[in-house]
Amino acid sequence: MALRFILLIFSYLPLAAHFLRGGEYVMAVVTTSFPLLALFRTRTVTRILQTGLVAGVFVVWLPTLVNLVQMRMVTGQPWLRMALILGGVMCFSLLSAWLAKGIIRSEKNNNILFD
Repeated sequence: MALRFILLIFSYLPLAAHFLRGGEYVMAVVTTSFPLLALFRTRTVTRILQTGLVAGVFVVWLPTLVNLVQMRMVTGQPWLRMALILGGVMCFSLLSAWLAKGIIRSEKNNNILFD
């Protein structure tokens, strides 16, 4: 459980940094505080966290990847390493979303942070 919580934090922080770099301070604060919802450990909260990560991949990271690759190709700069790094960020976010299903509170163990 603790590892899954840490993975959520490390998936949402780059997303918040992306918003912060773009000057979207409210979204940066919201995205940074999103993993704290995992402390409630309900099915609805888990689905919200998973949806946030998947939406982050398809609404933020994928368009950013396409735009940066196109910009670098036009200017003649190397783009493969940047594409691999952003691809890794997207895969890590999707993996964290998939593993977040284990955060749901079990009936026999109601411990908030650790199973």
